Amino acid sequence: MKKRKSISYAKWGVVFVLPFFIVFAICQLYPLLSTFYYSFFEYRRVQLTTVGPNFIGFDNYIELFTPDLTGNIGILKYFGNTMLMWFLGAVPQFIFALILAVIFTSERMKIKGTGFFKTVIYMPNLIMASAFGMLFYTIFSLGGPVNQIIQANGGEAIYFFNQEVSVKAIIAFINFLMWYGNTTILLMAGIMGIDQSLFEAASIDGAKSTQVFFRITIPLLMPIMLYVFVTALIGGLQMYDVPQIITSGTGAPSNTSMTMIMYLNTLIAKSRNFGLGGAVSVLIFIITAILSFVVFKSMVPSKPKKAKGGK
Repeated sequence: MKKRKSISYAKWGVVFVLPFFIVFAICQLYPLLSTFYYSFFEYRRVQLTTVGPNFIGFDNYIELFTPDLTGNIGILKYFGNTMLMWFLGAVPQFIFALILAVIFTSERMKIKGTGFFKTVIYMPNLIMASAFGMLFYTIFSLGGPVNQIIQANGGEAIYFFNQEVSVKAIIAFINFLMWYGNTTILLMAGIMGIDQSLFEAASIDGAKSTQVFFRITIPLLMPIMLYVFVTALIGGLQMYDVPQIITSGTGAPSNTSMTMIMYLNTLIAKSRNFGLGGAVSVLIFIITAILSFVVFKSMVPSKPKKAKGGK
């Protein structure tokens, strides 16, 4: 009798995984490498004339860190704007989401209808950022409801989009409103994954709610919090759509709400300076990697070192 041929599952595994690597190489890896490559070239378009690509070394990077006539370094200012607006929206988002997650998963409170609340708090995440931007732009415009209420009470209309504080506050609030629901759901999933016997044992031992929260919930929730924080940080560095719509792409007033991706879009779409745009992209990549590493090292507890001579 003929022997039956065995099936090579490893071969079929490669066959099924191969399309992903092909798409990744064409759509992501190649553009990433070409961006890094052209960041060392003068490559721009002036009207219908294409200049370059001409190798210029680190001149694009030097230009990014060269002060302008006012003494400001543009890329550092845009980085500061991005981080400030992200921080103003992210800190309340994490605090509020953590409180909601603890409340909805608490066995002591036993809140009914948690499925309904999960749906409601997640709904803002389903709305496009551009729609949120247009909504708040309409609300706080000169003829919007907020100014109508102010004028109805005898006050003067306020141009919110011409003041640095109000513009940044509105952008930060929109980011908070959009993402706190997603963060709440992730933190709830993390808390529900913790062994409930730990909470029961703490309750039997007479531990207070604050002790349970800081000594059981937070330490065991740290892997999920790390994931949420890092992904939120990456999303914050890529902030574009909300400030773009709120300020009509100008970063008003006086570039105080201009983010790094908005600046990149200006270089690529308007100035057609692909070399300088590539340098900005590489800087964003490096900054994202460094900040993510710092967050990871600061949130992951280090393992205790073994004593010399110990096993």
